[in-house]
Amino acid sequence: MVWYDSKDFRGIDVGLLYNPKYFKVIESNKLFVQLPSGSKDAYYTRDILWVKGNLDGEIVHIYVNHWPSRSGGEKRSAPGRNAAAQVCRNHIDSIAKIEPNAKVIVMGDLNDDPINESVAKILGAKGKQEDVQKGGLFNPWVDMYKKGIGTLAYQDAWGLFDQIIISQPWLNKNQNGLFFYQQHIFFKEYLVENQGRYKGYPMRTWDGNSYRGGYSDHFPTYLVFLKENKPAKKGF
Repeated sequence: MVWYDSKDFRGIDVGLLYNPKYFKVIESNKLFVQLPSGSKDAYYTRDILWVKGNLDGEIVHIYVNHWPSRSGGEKRSAPGRNAAAQVCRNHIDSIAKIEPNAKVIVMGDLNDDPINESVAKILGAKGKQEDVQKGGLFNPWVDMYKKGIGTLAYQDAWGLFDQIIISQPWLNKNQNGLFFYQQHIFFKEYLVENQGRYKGYPMRTWDGNSYRGGYSDHFPTYLVFLKENKPAKKGF
């Protein structure tokens, strides 16, 4: 696991859990997010974790995020998420200057939906593969969100904060390396609340003072990548 301590006032940090059989860490660092004045009551939020590693023979750059929450109101707190998005975008751009075809993954609880300014404009994540140019990002969750599918619910409306966004090189299916295939929300019956005021929502560990024994008030998301299985050449 890769993890750094941050100055978040609630003591929340982000980390990358990986299988060393398939992924080898080369380099990592934490990226500080300066909160704009007045956007939040707190002075500090979570750092963004950047990890460069070797994934099944390929160099990839992974950004693990947990952007500022919407407490205090979506509009008031939006500058904090925009600031986090800008920190992430700036670092991706710095990598692109050295590695123009870098394979990048931006993941985490962004506390914003795919169409919000932080994701759609500052990160510049597009919802259609054909719109993604070199150096750009593809967001496979846009269509799901527009259909009312989400990972968390608030006042009977679904949001899709838990996103995994990828760079353009993942979209080429005619390559020797891994390429993007599908996106999924992990939605299983045992993850869904079956009683009370949150019935039908993701089952949380606590419902007020009642212990529900759930996992999270968010459903997990994941991407499927494929790789062509080329037969070994026979020698003569």
